[in-house]
Amino acid sequence: MTVLAATRIFDGRRMLTDHAVVIQGDRIAAVLPMAEAGPVERLQGTLAPGFLDLQVNGGGVMVGGGTDVAALRHICATHQRLGCAGVLPTLITDTPQATAAVIAAGIRAVGTPGFLGLHLEGPHLDPRRHGAHDPALIRPMEAEDLARLCDAARALPVLMVTLAPESATPDQIAALSRAGAVVSLGHTDCDHDTARAAFAAGARLVTHLFNAMSQMGHRAPGLVGAVLAGDAQAGLIADGIHVHPAAMRAALAARTEGIFLVTDCMAFAGTDRTEMPLQGRTIHRRDGRLTLADGTLAGADLRMDQAIRVLVDQVGIAPERALAMATAEPARAAGLSNEYGALREGRRADLVLLDDAWCLQSVWIAGQPVIPG
Repeated sequence: MTVLAATRIFDGRRMLTDHAVVIQGDRIAAVLPMAEAGPVERLQGTLAPGFLDLQVNGGGVMVGGGTDVAALRHICATHQRLGCAGVLPTLITDTPQATAAVIAAGIRAVGTPGFLGLHLEGPHLDPRRHGAHDPALIRPMEAEDLARLCDAARALPVLMVTLAPESATPDQIAALSRAGAVVSLGHTDCDHDTARAAFAAGARLVTHLFNAMSQMGHRAPGLVGAVLAGDAQAGLIADGIHVHPAAMRAALAARTEGIFLVTDCMAFAGTDRTEMPLQGRTIHRRDGRLTLADGTLAGADLRMDQAIRVLVDQVGIAPERALAMATAEPARAAGLSNEYGALREGRRADLVLLDDAWCLQSVWIAGQPVIPG
């Protein structure tokens, strides 16, 4: 049994002082007042649940058509050292063959520590909002695609599918939802009413809020307006580059819950590389920014603890909310709240320790210490 006490403990909802976390095996046995805990290991900083990241394009290696189980294990292990208890390795728009290969590898990887499932970001997007995705590979969803995705949703613990309503019908969205897929709207120029129709059909998330989507105008609210005035959950890349802190502040004032952090990181994560290939193009890493040769943002050079610092220091939100956006909120979005995102009796013993500047100091996965990356 291990008993950890810290300056503060964030349990997924609130910040506690003078408390300790009791770990028995790979589970949390209790969170209780220090006076009731007996001998403890005292730590300086904030103990919190392990982070969850629902959009990671890589970590040391990139997710792509050649991804196998070993690559997925490597990605998950890389992100565990960065404080993530679990991740959704993410394939961006690619060929049907590459999609099928990654799904097959994901199914074989079930049970890998840190592997929550897969996120397929495309290819059923709107080419007008392609971002760093290859527009030549973007296409409407067909019957064969729908069948493949529904089968994958039944076989994987979590399958998140980012699509645009321009490339998938409400009936297809409904079928994916019934099969268990988490349908997210993204890379779309859809209007407000079309977005609401997609939510009514079964979509319930939005991929990287503000980026690669129709913006909010006073007469044309777009997808951004549908999120801020609705109840769909949305991921947010809080690096201060993808979204201005003032825009983040406005969104978080409009929505008191339902927005969660994603890193949208590439294979640079956990490495000191300055360049990497992407579907025949080169991504350049410079000054915290990842871009293609033409300056298009291509993912983010971001860690989850860094995103928390941006929210606290630049956006000005309370640390409790920033921590919830990296833990409890993504757990709810992925339907994993029974296991992840909270320090409570019976939950997985995945924890992080952050210092007073919100920098990652230590990581525990399934009750065991992990060397941070």
